Amino acid sequence: MGKSAARVTEQISDIHSSDSGSLDNVSLSDEHTVSEAESYASDAPLQPKRLEKRYFGFLRSKRFWIVLVHGQILSLAITCTNTMTTEMSMQGNNIPAFQSLFTYALLFLIFMPYTIYRMGPKQFYKMFIRDCWKFFILGFADVQGNYFVVKAYQYTNILSAALLDNFAIVVVVILSFLLLKVRYHWSQYLGTVIAIGGMALLVVSDHLTHGKDPAANAVKGDLFVLLGAACYGISNTLEEYFVSKRPMYQVLSMLGFFGMCIIGVQAAIFERSSLQNAKWNGEVGGYLTGFTLAMLLIYTTAPILFRMSSAAFYNLSLLTSDFWSLLVGIEAFGYYVYWLYPVGFVFTILGVICYCAAPMTKFGESVKPWLGDDQEKGIAGLGTARARLDRQNLETVPEESSSEEETPETEAENESETAGSTKQT
Repeated sequence: MGKSAARVTEQISDIHSSDSGSLDNVSLSDEHTVSEAESYASDAPLQPKRLEKRYFGFLRSKRFWIVLVHGQILSLAITCTNTMTTEMSMQGNNIPAFQSLFTYALLFLIFMPYTIYRMGPKQFYKMFIRDCWKFFILGFADVQGNYFVVKAYQYTNILSAALLDNFAIVVVVILSFLLLKVRYHWSQYLGTVIAIGGMALLVVSDHLTHGKDPAANAVKGDLFVLLGAACYGISNTLEEYFVSKRPMYQVLSMLGFFGMCIIGVQAAIFERSSLQNAKWNGEVGGYLTGFTLAMLLIYTTAPILFRMSSAAFYNLSLLTSDFWSLLVGIEAFGYYVYWLYPVGFVFTILGVICYCAAPMTKFGESVKPWLGDDQEKGIAGLGTARARLDRQNLETVPEESSSEEETPETEAENESETAGSTKQT
């Protein structure tokens, strides 16, 4: 549509720059050509005014508040998983692969039958053969992220793990820049630095207060967290790319399938003795159930946030989980509130706001650069910019068609066509 509009615009300029030097000598048909060309050129699907980028443009939209609240809900869910994992670890149950197995199994059981129903067995089989290696990489990265982060709780405390896993932000920004051709504004880099600075204040505060939950092997635990965070960054970037081009149920079904297979093999190989020595009671069952439900909430709703914003914004939103972890740790683990904690939380929120204050359209980061100017390479699904753009285009079509007036020549043509059809009859 954009190229057609450009050609029509050139036609307008050619008519206006004709040798007559004036439109007085242009015939009536040429005048209609000009008017039709001008109206067609103005009806380009992506109008500049609609997608004009402005500072604080996204902050003034309802979508910003939706993604902000959604991000904090996911941050609380992450805090819940961290707390459940710490409680299980304190009781001697160190089974990171096994406790994540139920999450992938539920994703598989919920979304795989629906995917086969929607696509049909033949189309699903073709898609599986063609794209299975892509989803294997996604599943492998996601499984290792869960495995190493959960494993780290055997050696470090909840605050250190919650802080260091934010290394995923750096990985997401680098991968998005190199692979997805995302170009960040300087205010987005500044917002990321401010948010990570807030995280650094929490780290300093953690060292100054010397919490009552000492780490068994801080170095080993921190390395596991960093490795898991890097895997999280890879999986988040890949998932943002996949859900922008495919239905969410298809991505989640394949993630559940490969994740279940990979984590099941890891649990069978590396956690036999841990499962045999694990302490099973009603309390542990409650912790495992809470962990699984919180993870299921994250996996089923995070793709919507990836569509409406980005993987970078998602990880920035999770920075506040450090503060929520502190509030939980005060009651559950006897943590002490140092004055730097509230300051770090404020810095984190300011960093998120600064990130979203960059020149954006009202659609924010839902306009993905790898999907084309009109987002024509993406899917029109829940939370995508293409769905909103298509809806706006459909809403303008009836108004434009109803406002058109028939010219005398059009009426004559219609009458002649009607007479011709009568003769044929």
